[in-house]
Amino acid sequence: MKTLKQLLDERPARAPLFVSPDDTVFSALELMAKHDIGAVLAMRDGQLAGIFSERDYARKIILLGKSSKETMVREIMTEKVLYALPTQTTDEAMALMTEKHIRHLPVLDNKKQVIGMVSIGDLVKETISQQAFLIKQLEQYIAG
Repeated sequence: MKTLKQLLDERPARAPLFVSPDDTVFSALELMAKHDIGAVLAMRDGQLAGIFSERDYARKIILLGKSSKETMVREIMTEKVLYALPTQTTDEAMALMTEKHIRHLPVLDNKKQVIGMVSIGDLVKETISQQAFLIKQLEQYIAG
């Protein structure tokens, strides 16, 4: 079973995408659309200040009749961000995300610095890969 650090290390190297809490929701949405992602971190002075997701947009802008061009990310971002440590396993992260009904999970080191972010899709893909490997091993064992 992989740790989140191992999972992140397998990706092409790139820093997690982020916006400032003082950016407009519209600019955050543009960034998310450009990179085809469902959430972005809100960083202030190099520190995690919150997370902004499509769910935040749907529930706090659209349903309340606000304007994404006039609303700042800080007004609707989730400030109490759940996160994982790089030493946690993919199964532990998936359990946390399932229990808390979240789709994106920042990974922070022991100094609370962001080292990456995983999505539920990343974890499902890894789980499928692990299961396929196990099935292949079992088939080879049975065959002989």
